[in-house]
Amino acid sequence: MPDQPEMSPATKELLKKVRMIVPPMLEKFHKGMLGRVAVIGGSENYTGAPYFSAMASARLGADLSHVICTPPAANVIKTYSPNLMVHPIMRETPSSTAASSVATPVIAMLTHLHSLVIGPGLGRDELMQATVAEVITAAREKKLPLVLDADALWLIQQKPDLVRGYKECVLTPNVVEFGRLAQAVGVDTQGDTGRKGCQALANALGGVMVVRKGAVDWISDGTEERTVVGDGEGGRKRSGGQGDTLTGSIGTLLAWRNMYLEGQWDTEGGMGREETLMLAAWGGSAITRECSRLAFMERGRSLQASDLTEKVPVAFETLIGEKEESKL
Repeated sequence: MPDQPEMSPATKELLKKVRMIVPPMLEKFHKGMLGRVAVIGGSENYTGAPYFSAMASARLGADLSHVICTPPAANVIKTYSPNLMVHPIMRETPSSTAASSVATPVIAMLTHLHSLVIGPGLGRDELMQATVAEVITAAREKKLPLVLDADALWLIQQKPDLVRGYKECVLTPNVVEFGRLAQAVGVDTQGDTGRKGCQALANALGGVMVVRKGAVDWISDGTEERTVVGDGEGGRKRSGGQGDTLTGSIGTLLAWRNMYLEGQWDTEGGMGREETLMLAAWGGSAITRECSRLAFMERGRSLQASDLTEKVPVAFETLIGEKEESKL
């Protein structure tokens, strides 16, 4: 067991609540009940990001982890791991297929998912962006929890009404993406990308959950009650791809949140949708920061995104731990 990270009393209290939404592994559960998560992303030029996101989801404990991508990306991602289900559905320009036609089989999958991550490796191709806009609209209608990152955030900059007011949505911008989103919705944060700025952006978007990544992560849906900071120690190497561990981790925690809200085991805490959404977002931040800390201790300057993937189960055990009901 690695050294325990230093924790503030507030962090310890939040971790207690995150533990409440983590389901035990019970004999009565069948395949898929512990999480069916999909990642939409992966294009001709970007294949690593959706893999890292989907693998973080799987390593954290989701039963089924999907990647929905373009055919060229699918051929590559399938070679990374046989554990992921890879669907070569998405299309890029100059395909003559209409976005609505590309989106149709993706939308058909939504009823089988607990959560959907959009953005890792998506790119800004016009057809890809239009397809994702169709999928987001359909996901809202089905009340499917969403996690949006990377170039899905670029889409939201252009069309903020796609998510405005959708309180089953988590946005995970870095500082630069945060500033662009704020500008797009007319929010003057006066340079504050912390507590107040995060609250202001979340409010301008109608109460979506914003996770502003940085030296510390600020998480807010615009209310004071559900504005928290992720200040666990992380690694000092800022290699690309670490945010993909975050999106996959949040995706799995949102799937477990669904089980908690449905009362599929002897739950505790009596928490509602808004509080558990915040806990899933904060919990993903905490796990990712611990992965970064552990990987940096081992790899130092050479740390890469793949090093975080291998630390996901270790971070889970360190921060949350397995419930007694799950042990043989």
